[in-house]
Amino acid sequence: MAQPIEIEEPRPSPAPLQEFALWQLGFRPFYLLASVFAALSIGLWALQFAGWLGRPYLQGPMWHAHEMLFGFTLAVVVGFLLTAGRNWSNRPTLSGAPLAALATLWLAGRVLVLTPFGWAAAIVNAAFPLAAAIALAIPFIASRNRRNYFFVGLLLLMSASVMTVHLAQLGVAHIPGWIGIQVALDAVLFIMAVMAGRVIPMFTNNGVPGANATRRPALERAALGALLVLLVADMLQVHGAPLAALAAACAAAHLARWTLWQPWKTARAPLVWVLQAAYFWIPVHLVLRGLAELGWVTPSIATHALTVGAAGGLIIGMMTRTALGHTGRPLRADRGDVACYGLILGAALVRVLVPLVAPVATIDAVLGSAALWSAGFALYAVRYWPVLTRSRIDGRPG
Repeated sequence: MAQPIEIEEPRPSPAPLQEFALWQLGFRPFYLLASVFAALSIGLWALQFAGWLGRPYLQGPMWHAHEMLFGFTLAVVVGFLLTAGRNWSNRPTLSGAPLAALATLWLAGRVLVLTPFGWAAAIVNAAFPLAAAIALAIPFIASRNRRNYFFVGLLLLMSASVMTVHLAQLGVAHIPGWIGIQVALDAVLFIMAVMAGRVIPMFTNNGVPGANATRRPALERAALGALLVLLVADMLQVHGAPLAALAAACAAAHLARWTLWQPWKTARAPLVWVLQAAYFWIPVHLVLRGLAELGWVTPSIATHALTVGAAGGLIIGMMTRTALGHTGRPLRADRGDVACYGLILGAALVRVLVPLVAPVATIDAVLGSAALWSAGFALYAVRYWPVLTRSRIDGRPG
């Protein structure tokens, strides 16, 4: 069973520094790039979905899925892992020119999928998670941090998944590109479940006196193990009732896990309740995934419960918290942070619930959800630009 991680939450000093610090630690460039990209790309996708824009190299829904997974989400994951990896291994992770080079590689991938250069897009987009895996493996191996080796493996899986998508798009591989997308979704779901289990109970107990959020080893193994079984089932292309039953079992395990974290006690702690609310979308996604396998709802609804609700909520919650903590600021969400949370979680509600109860309003739901999502991440980018680009206010490195 995974053990709780240590999250650096320093006390600030009163004298802020103004030095440029974007390349000092992984969270800085990747949180900033991801938030700007999230605000812009979803708006472009909504316009394309409504028929108002043309199509890039990766056409239509494939471009949208590819960029949200291998662009936005993967950037945040890499930024977080490079930052947390320094604490886990007590070894330096990428900074300076190497970190800038990795960020440039990510940016090149975002540009190339909009061009006709399919092979270049494939190579660069597969190279980004591969390079991140190598960058993470070096300090982990040097410190013998075996309990976190699986993160390296998941990044390698993401590299293989994105290459599968591109090979299918290029007509080289005779398998649907959506298989690569689904495997990557499962990998992201597993990463989120692992990290949430490590930090949400700890943050709940730290932020809400007397909350008594707990974890039970047997349930942890069952919940995480079920997700790995789901990943394998998707790799083997299992469908129908067997997959629906597996998704239902996963949902039950994760709902039970979530209730042990005492979410109803966190209403007065925004930095905590946003993570609790986002995690609830995981069992919702799994229930909807099962219903989609039975043909009762469209698969898109289940997918967006995961990507907008769970991933979007956990990402905005962790991007605010870790940005504050790792720059020496108080761990306190202000009104702007709460507005970000409300906009992203509102985007999930609109994107999932409206098509579920009124399918004829799907286009309106997509446009409305995109507007909320883009506003939430644009607000984060504007407010945290000075936080992410300037030195820590306590004078410490990082």
